[in-house]
Formats: sequence, structure tokens, C-alpha cells
Amino acid sequence: MTSPNLFLIYVTDVERSVAFYSDLFDMQPQTITPRYVPFEIAPGILFALWSGRAEQVTPDLPRTCEVGLMLPGAQSGVDDRYAEWSAKGVTVVEELHDDVFGRTFVVADPDGNLIRVSPLG
Repeated sequence: MTSPNLFLIYVTDVERSVAFYSDLFDMQPQTITPRYVPFEIAPGILFALWSGRAEQVTPDLPRTCEVGLMLPGAQSGVDDRYAEWSAKGVTVVEELHDDVFGRTFVVADPDGNLIRVSPLG
């Protein structure tokens, strides 16, 4: 059985997006090329930024998927991450609230790609 091992996010400005995601997730890229920047998030699993389809990334394009960050521990960890990211000035798309899977909120990267934070399990 083969599992997905690359999660590709379309961006318009690689340099700006590398700075955003490096700061937000406190991670550094494996390598940097002019249009493709991978971050190894687990052994053999990449989260990558790609500007090869930048013309398709427009503000009016509906976003139908999200990058997810599931936090271990108490649900208050989600509240703490919300406060931390809000202090950084990220764009909040969905305010902090309770949903069927627990405490959650959604922010957007500079290109409007969605990032959801929720509890693990």
C-alpha cells in the first residue's frame, strides 16, 4: 500500500510564503529553489510550496481544502495557538469556536490558502 507523501500548496510568491510558513510552524525548508520549496514534516513526508501554478492562485478562487495542524494535549492548546498566531497578525478566517471535533479556528496564508488548527483526537 502506498500512502500520500507530498502535500503541495500553490503560492504566488515563494519567498514570502517560505517566510510565512517558516515563522508560523517554526520549521525550515529542506532546500530552496526559485519555484519549489519542500519542508520535511516527518521522515519521507513533504509539505511543499510551489509557484508553478501561480496564475491559478487568485483571491476569488474558492478554497476547498485546508492544511491542518492537530495539537496534542488539552483543548486550551488551541486557544493558546490562536492567541500566538493572532499576535503575529495572521489573517483569521474563522474565529476560535467549538465544533464537532473540538476547539478550532482557521487562518489564511498570504495567498488565501486555509490553515485549520484543532485538537488531536
